[in-house]
Amino acid sequence: MTAQSYFHEYFKDWIETYKHGAVRPITYQKYQMTLRRLSELAPNIKICEINKRTYQTLINEYAKTHEKQTTTDFHHQLKGAILDAMDEGLIRIDPTRKIVIKGKLSSKKKHKFLSILELHALLNALDLRINNDKEQSGNGKYHVPAFWDWAILLMAKTGLRFSEALGLTQNDFDFSEMTIKITKTWNYKDGGGFAETKNNSSKRIVLIDEKLNMQLREFIESREIRETPVFVRGRVFNSTINSRLKALCQRANIPVISAHGLRHTHASHLLHAGISIASIAKRLGHANTTTTQGTYLHIIKELEVRDNEKILCALGAL
Repeated sequence: MTAQSYFHEYFKDWIETYKHGAVRPITYQKYQMTLRRLSELAPNIKICEINKRTYQTLINEYAKTHEKQTTTDFHHQLKGAILDAMDEGLIRIDPTRKIVIKGKLSSKKKHKFLSILELHALLNALDLRINNDKEQSGNGKYHVPAFWDWAILLMAKTGLRFSEALGLTQNDFDFSEMTIKITKTWNYKDGGGFAETKNNSSKRIVLIDEKLNMQLREFIESREIRETPVFVRGRVFNSTINSRLKALCQRANIPVISAHGLRHTHASHLLHAGISIASIAKRLGHANTTTTQGTYLHIIKELEVRDNEKILCALGAL
């Protein structure tokens, strides 16, 4: 590639060189989607023509039809290629520096996390009877939805991603040490099968409390399985657990959240409990603390205000 090459051609080559086979299939698909949008929005922009103004114009065009967070993701993927183009001497000055991220107004979304009282209400609504999924209802059909209550309990108290919870087998639980070992995921989006974790940092050991340890031990050992996933029965869809979660939230009269919202709930409560960012990042399997800080910035700012009040009170007592 030269400075006269089209930017979308460079980005395509960059994806194949640095991302193909190095990231998960779902992440690679996101890069391919970014490539398609780049080809549509900037089919004739050459690498040598990329400057702060042309790049800002590109981001602005994308932002017209996407929300701010999606625009930020688009920008971050392009920025990776641009910085490498600078290292190769194809671009002289970083056009992404001090870029302004815009976006259309966000649509109304589900709550991202629950308060501690709301979480208690959700957990109390769970059907955690052993083999609850094997009991037959009056019409002779098996009560499958309650099977997901165990996965909801696990995710709420560990912060595991949905794919990580699905990838767990009985061998991943060490009940004597009260830990869960995360080494793989379940590729539910592409029909199933074990898959790699999101990144190397996602391979981790998660501590669980004594009550959850006892509950899971009884549930898992009753299933008499070791090598197969604990929470997988045939084809799994994200909508299945979200539907069950919605029903439980409505029953408990609390805001409806998604399965990923359980992860946010877990992290937010750890932050409010005074757990360090580094410890939370490790528990969640984030690649670095920057990801954790960015995701939970609003909570961190809220806690800073609370801490400032404590600091002033402590100093005032001197």
